[in-house]
Amino acid sequence: MRRSQNPKRKLPRVAVVVSKKVHKSAVVRNRIRRRVFEIVRREWSVLPAGSDIAITVYSVDVADISHDEIMQELTNLLHEMAADNSSRL
Repeated sequence: MRRSQNPKRKLPRVAVVVSKKVHKSAVVRNRIRRRVFEIVRREWSVLPAGSDIAITVYSVDVADISHDEIMQELTNLLHEMAADNSSRL
């Protein structure tokens, strides 16, 4: 996960990248992308304002593990990123 500040924006922007190296099927890649976007949507209030965030998925295992496991890992990452952002202010 990468983040950069964008002072021209008031709201955060999020992109989820799942390449063909993860899975050849567009259906599987899109399912992974939708699962990650849903978790980000639920945690939107945690995201730092004016941030551009890129989440890159490197493993096809994300397609097979439970939603709760993905949610726990991604939520932890988002909260760590928000804590890093608040400590810099």
